[in-house]
Amino acid sequence: MPILGTSFVQMAYNLTDMLWLGRVGSEAVAAVGIASYFSWIGVSLMLIGRIGAEVGVSQSLGAGDRRRAEQFAVNAVTLVVILSAAYGLFTWLFAEELVSFFHVNNCGVEAAAISYIRILSIGSLLYYSNPTFSGIINGTGNSKLPFRINAVGLLANVAINPLLIFGWGPVPALGSDGSAIATVISQGIVLALFVLKIGSGKSALGKIKMRLDFQWSYVKKVIQLGSPVALHSILFASFAVALARIIAPWGAMPIAVQSVGAQIEALSWMTAGGFSTALGIFTGQNFGAGKWDRIFKGFYATIAISGAIGILVTISFLVFGREIFTLFLREEEAIALGVRYLSILAISQFFMCTEITTGGVFNGLGKTIPPSLVGIVLTGLRIPLALYLTQPAMFGITGVWWSITLTSVFKGVILFGWFYFWMKKHPQYYISSSRKLDFIRLLPTRIRQEVFDTKTDQRDEV
Repeated sequence: MPILGTSFVQMAYNLTDMLWLGRVGSEAVAAVGIASYFSWIGVSLMLIGRIGAEVGVSQSLGAGDRRRAEQFAVNAVTLVVILSAAYGLFTWLFAEELVSFFHVNNCGVEAAAISYIRILSIGSLLYYSNPTFSGIINGTGNSKLPFRINAVGLLANVAINPLLIFGWGPVPALGSDGSAIATVISQGIVLALFVLKIGSGKSALGKIKMRLDFQWSYVKKVIQLGSPVALHSILFASFAVALARIIAPWGAMPIAVQSVGAQIEALSWMTAGGFSTALGIFTGQNFGAGKWDRIFKGFYATIAISGAIGILVTISFLVFGREIFTLFLREEEAIALGVRYLSILAISQFFMCTEITTGGVFNGLGKTIPPSLVGIVLTGLRIPLALYLTQPAMFGITGVWWSITLTSVFKGVILFGWFYFWMKKHPQYYISSSRKLDFIRLLPTRIRQEVFDTKTDQRDEV
């Protein structure tokens, strides 16, 4: 639950920005939406450090090796500092070229997007480092501390955002620039709290003196563990950029609708991401301890919870789509387009939650390639599918959203099937010959033992 809460905190950062900027106008939302694609790519790149730290720390502690866990933590931070500085410099230098890729043909939107990107570039070390610190502490099993620290950052962002966007007293109204500055300041507060807490020894790692330490053996392992997941996320974000480019000829309003819609949809995929992270850590620790039965039971329980949430989100999108979008945008045309967006994306929510959650158990086992491969291939197919479906004879602009939904359905089915068949072949996983269905594992233990395990014992005696 604390990991899930942290996911909601991260989602709330973007929702807060969209709520306030929606009162400025759809052009401000479109500008931040364009800039957010590139911060998304940056956060995806930093998954190398976060996933490497989570898996490395959790498996090391599961095996009882605290020193190795500490080395994973320190080297993951060092790697992320290097990557953050490099990506910040890149986005500063090429901000104009990155924004011009969209061909929005709106000078005000383009200028605001460029400015937003460069402000985040200045604070890149603050903005991009925190997920790795969350990963380190999550890997120890203490998921409450990252939640509390990130919640403090969210409260700071909520307080500072309207002040800088609309101005007050001597503080000028900065619009979208104010939103970027508020984000950097709040992330700086979060980073300071992480460093203080880890340095104080209030974690399973004990007291660590935060330093930059580059040991290739550990950095290499972090890269090996985190790269497939990071590559998946980077390509996912890059494909989203390409889809936004397909939408751009329809004007700034559809870009604003997709940007807001993506933040609303984050209700389900961030929730599933929280459960995926929890399942990955749970799996990593039990993998290190050799407790396979707990891994499989944890997988089934988490899939059941995450899938139920996906179904609830689908119902919410279909029934309350208009009310949801009215919170963010005021123009009637934008609201109507947003309702269509949510009604199309609603179909895929259960399958998307299944895909993301299943990726967590793969990551915890150190098998990060399967979820990345499925995600990269099928997400990449969205581009040619969107180009086909957006033809005038097909669906027009909504063809982009249909391409997202259809590929999400296939990703969920394929990745779940992949793990299911891998699990069946695992030599340490006992399956009764009585055709006991796997969903029976979701029943309470007492009922399952009384009804099924008794029959198994009787058959074994015979």
